[in-house]
This record gives sequence, structure tokens and C-alpha cells, in this order.
Amino acid sequence: MPAKKKTKAYAEAGVDIDLGDRMKKGLKASLKSASRPEVLGAVGGFGGLFDISKLKYKEPVLVSSIDGVGTKLKLAFDSGMHKSVGIDIVNHCVDDITVIGAEPLFFLDYLGLGKLEPKVFKQLIAGLTEACAEAHCALIGGETAEMPGFYQAGEYDLAGVIVGVVEKKKMLSGRTVRKGDAVIGLPSNGLHTNGFSLARKALFEKAKLDFKDRVPGSRQTVLKALQAPHTSYSRIVQSLLKQYNKGSSSKVRKGNAIFGIAHLTGGGFTGNIPRVLPDNVDVIVDTNAWTPLPIFKLIQEKGSIDFEEMYEVFNMGIGMTLITSWDTADDIIADCRKQGCQARLIGSVVKGNGAVKLLR
Repeated sequence: MPAKKKTKAYAEAGVDIDLGDRMKKGLKASLKSASRPEVLGAVGGFGGLFDISKLKYKEPVLVSSIDGVGTKLKLAFDSGMHKSVGIDIVNHCVDDITVIGAEPLFFLDYLGLGKLEPKVFKQLIAGLTEACAEAHCALIGGETAEMPGFYQAGEYDLAGVIVGVVEKKKMLSGRTVRKGDAVIGLPSNGLHTNGFSLARKALFEKAKLDFKDRVPGSRQTVLKALQAPHTSYSRIVQSLLKQYNKGSSSKVRKGNAIFGIAHLTGGGFTGNIPRVLPDNVDVIVDTNAWTPLPIFKLIQEKGSIDFEEMYEVFNMGIGMTLITSWDTADDIIADCRKQGCQARLIGSVVKGNGAVKLLR
């Protein structure tokens, strides 16, 4: 009778190195779709390798961003559905560098947890891979840190780092935005990754709703509406910039039609659009130009949240805004719709001091 294999001391302490190694060995095949020709070596080394000399840029500027998913993670813990979290972290980071006009190049993730659960790990990797492939972004590495006693059972934290590239003369900053420009809204499919502490308080603590309850005016359950993955705008914005920004530099308006882009993350309309405005203009947003998704109405009613705070915290169904020349706004909207994005005119730029005003 063969001798029983002795459990390693580190595994008894809560860290199973052998399990971690087995999980990592299966990554090579699953990450094939989330790669690029510039990637050197395989995932699993001490550092990810990316050959920027192969990029066709005259004056390349690397653009980076780091973020987490916030308390949206609580939904994954409670529901056992984790794939959307992987999608969320990639798309949030991708959209943050998209506003500068950057093309995403590669992504790295950090996963900290108490105990490595293979089913959870596989779902997260599936989400990360799917989102990276969609953005034509390589997933070149990451870190999985097993820390027993540090996290509650079944919980983890996930963070991500994105690196992209943009031509130096083409970087968008909003400096050429001027009075008379148009504001175009690109639709979101939900809360994305912001406002979940307030949403959970309104829906679950105050209203005592359940994941399976239906959202009025929608076919979605509360869980499905809340877990809708963060929309990625990278491909459509890259397409628009190639078509409408043919000027020699983004520092001038000549030859360009898109002057500033804002990602509506934490801070909503009033906190994010001003980040791309000169000090001498305001943006007027007509909140009647679109109908907010039903989940936002439910949160507002159940949480007794006032109008201004809703637009301060949530995207209200608009995940990204483009500030464009007024005479090309209709063409840009039409091109967005040809690509399946139901963009719409939601406001205008007026004389001011760098703020956002909401029309209701």
C-alpha cells in the first residue's frame, strides 16, 4: 500500500503553492486570444515583455492607468458569478486611457485572496481574457497573492494596470474645446463600476430587495442589471479619431472634430466632464435627451436620492462623452450608430468657468 502523501507545511498554513502552479500552467492556452504580435515570451515570467519598437508611431507616448472594481465585488461574492468582474476591471482601465486617444497595448492584474478557489480563478481569467481580446490588448502577466487570514472567506480584491500608446501630437486634452461645440453621449449598459455602495444601500438595505426581483420597466433581475459589465469604448473611439481627427496636432482645431473625451466614472457628469474643459467654458447637459436605464430610477426611488446626487454619482446611462465641433456632430452620431453604438446629442458648450450644468 503506497504511503500517504504528506501535506506540505505551507499548505497547512493556508497557502497551496502546488495548486497555484497547476492553475498557472493552464493559462498559456486560455490567454492565446488576449495577445499581440509585440508580446515576447510567455506569461509566468518575472516580468511581462512587450516590444514597443514594433509599433508604428513617430513620437510614441505611453499612457498608463490603474484601478479596481470597488464594492461591485460584493455582488460577485454573494452571487458566485465572477466573470463580469474580470471584464469590468479591463474595460474600466481601457476606457480611462481611451479619453486621451490612446490605443491599449497590454494589461496586468493583481488578485489578492485568502484561499485560491479554482472555479473563481477560472471565471476571473475568462473575463480578463475576453475583455482584453475585445480591446486588442495583451494580457501579459499578473500576480495572485494567497493571504490566509487577511480576507474574509470567499472574498478577494482585484486590481488592474493598463498601458497604452498615443502619438504625442494627437493626445487629447480638451484644451481646444470652445463655446458652440456639441456634447455627444455614448450609452452605458448599467452602473459600470461606480456607485455600488450607494446602490446596495438603496436596494438591499432600505428596500430589502432580492437578487431575483425584477427591475420595473425592464426584463432584467436586480442582479443582472447591477452586474452588467463595464462597456468598452476603445474600438469605436479609435475608429472615430482616425476618421475625424486628421489634423497635424490636437493642439489646434484645424483638421480635427473631436476635442475632448470624458469617461463617466466615479463623480458622474459633474465630476468628470470638467476634467477636459478649459476654464472659460461650461457644458450644459440636457438630461431629457435620453432616458436613464430603469435600474437608475429604481435606485433613486428606493434610496430617496435627489436628482443632483444621482448625476454626481452615477453615469445614468451615458458612459462616455465626446466634445465635438457642432457641424460634424450628426455625422459622428451616425457613424457611431453604424457601429452599433446608439450615440446621441446630449448637450453643448457655453461660456463659463469649467463646470457642468444639468437641464431637467
